Amino acid sequence: MAVSRAMRRLQQVLEIQESECLAAMESARAELTQLEQNLVRSIARERGGRRLVAASATTGEIVDRIAGIEETGSARRLTAALEPRIAEAQAALDATRREFLSKRVERRQTETLIEEAEAAGKVEAARRAQKNLDDWFLSRRART
Repeated sequence: MAVSRAMRRLQQVLEIQESECLAAMESARAELTQLEQNLVRSIARERGGRRLVAASATTGEIVDRIAGIEETGSARRLTAALEPRIAEAQAALDATRREFLSKRVERRQTETLIEEAEAAGKVEAARRAQKNLDDWFLSRRART
């Protein structure tokens, strides 16, 4: 049984879809990584603001104290804004990962079907060749 062109075309389409899903997954992963790095920077910025407030308490600089308080507040607001975006990005990454894995399964199933069809075709060709050889041998034997 020969593998049809439609089956080969399906395999090509599934390979393209899988590569597109992989690219989408990598993009979602990069976005999540960027957001997580921004969160880490925001937390460090908040700590820096607290240190500035503490340092201003020993030096008596009111400007540093105000700057530290503003820095801490700004970092907290940024952290509060980033946390829901990180959760959304994680959900998007999970969805793209599931889609990628389903496309990979589809492609592998198609490959398995094609391999089985090719193997069946080889077996059938070998049977035909053996039958032709047997027929030739029997016809040759019958003549003598």
